[in-house]
Amino acid sequence: MNMVKSFRVSDLQTLLASMGRSKSGLKHDLVGRALRLVQTEYSPELLKNVRQLYESRFPKASGWLAARRPEGVPVAYSSLSSSPTGTQGADYLNGIPKLSSTPAAEVKLVSLPFYQTLETLLPPTELIAQNSEKLQDSQCIFELTQSQADQVRTSTELRPGMKAIQVVLRICYTDSIGVQEDQYPPNIAVKVNQSYCHVPGYYPSNKPGVEPRRPCRPVNITPWLHLSTATNRATVTWGNFGKRYSVAVYLVRVFTSAELFSQLKHCSVESAERCRERIQDKLRFDPENEIATTGLRVSLICPLVKMRIGVPCRVLTCAHLQCFDAIYFLQMNEKKPTWTCPVCDKQAPFELLTIDGLASEILKETHEDIEEIEYLTDGSWRPIRDEKERERERSNTPDYPVVDICVPEANGHSPAHSSTSQTGKSGAGSTAGGTGGGVVVDLTLDSEEEEEEEGGGGARGDSDDTEDSQDSPAPKRGRYDYDKDLVTAY
Repeated sequence: MNMVKSFRVSDLQTLLASMGRSKSGLKHDLVGRALRLVQTEYSPELLKNVRQLYESRFPKASGWLAARRPEGVPVAYSSLSSSPTGTQGADYLNGIPKLSSTPAAEVKLVSLPFYQTLETLLPPTELIAQNSEKLQDSQCIFELTQSQADQVRTSTELRPGMKAIQVVLRICYTDSIGVQEDQYPPNIAVKVNQSYCHVPGYYPSNKPGVEPRRPCRPVNITPWLHLSTATNRATVTWGNFGKRYSVAVYLVRVFTSAELFSQLKHCSVESAERCRERIQDKLRFDPENEIATTGLRVSLICPLVKMRIGVPCRVLTCAHLQCFDAIYFLQMNEKKPTWTCPVCDKQAPFELLTIDGLASEILKETHEDIEEIEYLTDGSWRPIRDEKERERERSNTPDYPVVDICVPEANGHSPAHSSTSQTGKSGAGSTAGGTGGGVVVDLTLDSEEEEEEEGGGGARGDSDDTEDSQDSPAPKRGRYDYDKDLVTAY
């Protein structure tokens, strides 16, 4: 068994291929497959292949072990005598030493909102390295009482294959200071009664350059247990890279996000009056601040799902008044437990969550189109949408009356066919009377004519002998032969 544990990936693949087994998978999968092969199908051919692979990698070590080992001690176990922990008095099961039953000194695991601990089947016990290899196997043994087995067997199913009463395995750092969170060692694999259990995989990261993170949660080992008084054996394969870990087994009741939400509604709702007092305290004038805060704007859109909040929720220890949706928050932590505030990224444990009573009233009283409100110093509030609409109306309303150019004028002429002289008269009259307020611009003038009009307007006026020139100017002509007032604008 120790020879197989010391093999490299290529050695394991060679061994499995020689015995007609699959050689695909990660190293811990190959190690587990090879160990099961040794335990269940031990044969002279397999022993020969294992010794050949071992001697090809450690030619000197194997000869030294054969020469120095005492008589009757197998080669596979001789290396255990050099282990710093020793093997005197160790209990072996199929060649694998059992985990030491000494509990880790005062290691306490953090309580989990979705798991209620009913009984402790195995207290936190340290994983002991049996040799200097990087990949270690540690075994723990526990039993269920008849009442515990019946409790698991008769419990309801949260979903197909998932019982409400479960037996879970938890792993954390071996540290007696403070409460420890679940933490997986590298290369972890869990086998219960010769069957491998599912361990949560890695979640890919959406941020560039950030490595995928594995959510450390309890491992449900219920489907592979003997639901009787028979002995259950759990083997934890872990990477020994200098850190110390402890393993524990509990009988727990599992809650859903809907059940946690029901608890939150009945146990942690802050009244609207208390919320108004908090707003008044936050907006109260502070003599040390030069600028007085007269209001605080709060969005009614959940920062998690970018939708209107259904049940407003906050964290009691957070300083902001912004809420998030309680239902979505619990559902997300049920799938990927992070328990961080989506507004300020601070810790948001379940026991500090509260439903905002004032925000609940505002959501009921306001229309779905309103996405933002403002809290005032007296604890009242106002929607922001009305102010935006007034600003929009003021910006779109002109200061002078709107004239529809498609409606015929009072003199019976259409603006598109009126002459320049008539336009000039109407423009002058309206300006003199002061009722129009607008300036008539002749768009048919060229830039050259404007310069001539500004520079030599008096000379042209002297050369005009008509009597009508005093009342109205003569029609202007450009560089073209036709009258410009005959050109339509559309």
